[in-house]
Amino acid sequence: MKIAIGCDHTGIALKEALKTYLDSRIIPFEDFGTFTEESTDYPRIAEKVCKAILSGGFDRGILICGTGVGMSIAANKFNGIRAVVCSEPYSAIMARRHNNANVLCMGARVVAGGLATLICEGWLNAAFEGDRHQRRLDIITRIEQRNSLPGVSQLDESAAKEEPQNASKLTDEPKPNQDTQPLSPASGV
Repeated sequence: MKIAIGCDHTGIALKEALKTYLDSRIIPFEDFGTFTEESTDYPRIAEKVCKAILSGGFDRGILICGTGVGMSIAANKFNGIRAVVCSEPYSAIMARRHNNANVLCMGARVVAGGLATLICEGWLNAAFEGDRHQRRLDIITRIEQRNSLPGVSQLDESAAKEEPQNASKLTDEPKPNQDTQPLSPASGV
């Protein structure tokens, strides 16, 4: 088993604790960042880890942000990734047994190193039970396939290489008055 691990700026200390745990179990891993406490966009780290898993180079991934929720949402945008956010071992174990979760997400502001190690240990040691659970995963896979855009590959490296050329045209920053104004009761939302 080989693990891809990554975090945003809030998860560095917890990531280091989990890397120490993985080393103690002699489980190979690669750290996909981030490496400093400078503010980082967690979706970019989630993308690196998920692409590494989907490429076949890694079996599972561990992602850490403030709550684990953002990383889980970003990771689950990839067909074939089943990311789960856990703050206790039972859910992590069941996520492997019943859902074959291949990405474990945790929140550095939610769990400390000792608990995170127990969560990780349960997740790593649990085995997928298959049978009726495989049938359910097959349904999820069909839902993914029905709802993905035709002709768009999530592993399309050419699109990833084009990002710097298009960086001036595309931005993650909102335009003035776009998504920055509070919703009013009259807006119907």
